[in-house]
Amino acid sequence: MEMNTQTPTPLCLPDGVNGRIGLALGGGAARGWAHIGVLRALAEIGVEPDIVAGTSIGALVGAAYAGGQLDALEQWALSLNWKALFAYLDLSLLSGGIIQGEKLMELARGWVKDVPIETLPRRFAMVATELDTGREVWFREGPLLEAVRASMGLPGLLAPVKSEGRWLVDGGLTNPVPVSLCRAMGAEVVIAVNLNGDIVGKHGRQRNNGRRVADTHASLNPTAETDFWNKISTQFKNGLNERKQLLLGQLFGASRDAPGLFDVLASSLNIMQDRITRSRMAGDPPELMLIPRLAHLGLLEFDQAAAAIAEGRASVQRMRPALEQILLGL
Repeated sequence: MEMNTQTPTPLCLPDGVNGRIGLALGGGAARGWAHIGVLRALAEIGVEPDIVAGTSIGALVGAAYAGGQLDALEQWALSLNWKALFAYLDLSLLSGGIIQGEKLMELARGWVKDVPIETLPRRFAMVATELDTGREVWFREGPLLEAVRASMGLPGLLAPVKSEGRWLVDGGLTNPVPVSLCRAMGAEVVIAVNLNGDIVGKHGRQRNNGRRVADTHASLNPTAETDFWNKISTQFKNGLNERKQLLLGQLFGASRDAPGLFDVLASSLNIMQDRITRSRMAGDPPELMLIPRLAHLGLLEFDQAAAAIAEGRASVQRMRPALEQILLGL
């Protein structure tokens, strides 16, 4: 497929518009690399919001953007393969999540400066969820990486984080696309990026069809649905006895006819975030919603950054007429 390499024509925006625009970057694990493509495409047409709010992976990408380090994050994301990714995972079954996350945070210090949130060049905030009460927690000041890690505590996968005496988990449990936080920070126009708009039922469809949905280049891969989990499963199994191997086979979905633990977990998270997002958007809709088409990407396929970034760009291109109408009317 021939790619369009022409630089989009910038919008002729009124002075000061970017200071009135808020960008709400939603959660969605590996699908979050699409945020990089969204930010790139917006910048090419002159839209560089000064107000950014993020949830989960949106908090990570938003932190890099707000700190002027998006280039470094993009280069790292594009360099990932599954072997490199596995090296960054500190696996544990005893920490409240399969992945402790300490290695990832050590790595993050290489491309996100751990500075106070309130000192960033752009206004930035992120969302986490208090585990004991279910309350939404906003981080608008304090250590940047500590807040990012708290916002990314995906239940069952990344261990929760203790901050100021509270156990915190993923912000997607309460505010998957933080439009309300953008408004609280002063945004008059909010552009929201919803990474979960087309994923409910994905895992069931793949088991029934025996293949994945076509990716952005229309290539099919019948075995890729559980590749990442199979790789993790294999690493575990190499060091375990036969009875533990049998248990892990059940956990990771050895049977293609029945969902494994992670099929259930991923599908449940998809349903939850989709329903919560719909509810929040009904009460506080953004002026513009971008929905990258990412159903073909699994929860932890972080090595598929190029495809996700490309689709993030495409989502902006599809909505450019609506974006232009909104912004030029300010």
